[in-house]
Amino acid sequence: MISASHNPYHDNGLKVFGHNGFKLPDSEEHLIEQEIFSLLAAPVAPAPLALSVEEDLVRQYLDYLLGISSLRLDGVKIAIDCGNGAAYRLAPELFQTLGAEVVAIGCAPDGRNINLNCGALHLAGLQEAVVAHAADFGAAFDGDADRAIFVSAAGNVVNGDAVLLAAGRALKAAGHLPGNTVVSTVMSNLGLEKAFQSEGIRMVRTPVGDKYVLEEMVRLGAALGGEQSGHVIFREYSTTGDGMLTALRLFEIAHNAGVGLDQLTADLQIYPQLLVNVRVREKKGLLELPAVAEQIRIAEQAFDGAGRVLVRFSGTEPLARVMVEGPNMEQVETLSGNIANAIRLAAGE
Repeated sequence: MISASHNPYHDNGLKVFGHNGFKLPDSEEHLIEQEIFSLLAAPVAPAPLALSVEEDLVRQYLDYLLGISSLRLDGVKIAIDCGNGAAYRLAPELFQTLGAEVVAIGCAPDGRNINLNCGALHLAGLQEAVVAHAADFGAAFDGDADRAIFVSAAGNVVNGDAVLLAAGRALKAAGHLPGNTVVSTVMSNLGLEKAFQSEGIRMVRTPVGDKYVLEEMVRLGAALGGEQSGHVIFREYSTTGDGMLTALRLFEIAHNAGVGLDQLTADLQIYPQLLVNVRVREKKGLLELPAVAEQIRIAEQAFDGAGRVLVRFSGTEPLARVMVEGPNMEQVETLSGNIANAIRLAAGE
């Protein structure tokens, strides 16, 4: 598919899936990328391109989602923001078919307004719509609709960590959580890990990226995994993140429990978390820099197991990302600032 995911239209690229429905491994993506570059170096006249919308596939997809749930939403009001992207037509139809009254925004794509001040990364419009229309639930999808972030009736944001907690509990209670294991990434909040521990659920972390989450899920035989950013994978039903499927599952869990989204995960304690980006000259050897390693050691020693420090490079930009998480925001700000400053002095542009 052509997709910029959650980014502006000018970041469009190619997302490639194999015949088995899984994203390709990095090695195969690299080979395809090299082939594209070689073709660009020696361009030939392109063949005529014929595009069509397979209406039958659209119907199959919606019928599949409707067929895996017994949910009815009669008398329920839902606000959705489709980010002027892939879900602009299908998401309203899905929830209207289930009986909900749907307030839809971000449903007028023009090729350039995808994710533009709307969708999963820009929630203000959805929050306003939820409160103004007294909606029971709100859901925002990103441009390719593989992620969803939610808004409660009170206008509060419910992110991927909260979705994982609600879904993990529900799957365990139903006996559908193999190994009592949920897979997430290094960015998931420490509060989620502790909440899972109290439920007897193990949380396994992977590098950032839903592809890596899925690879670990397959390795462990896990049924549930996802990211704080809203990519959630229900492996019984899908081989990748699907925002509409995630919304369907979350609304079903809340509806069956007879509570709103705020009440569903009211006991999730979110630890203060700060992410600092530092522009660097090159991506190598951060932890080999004595001053940086020393500041990381000091931070970890200060937390004494009650916080986390993660220093990594961005996958797409010349940035070092410093994530610090702990029980006290003042301490988090101080320690993250010390690490970031050490990186600037030793490796910054």
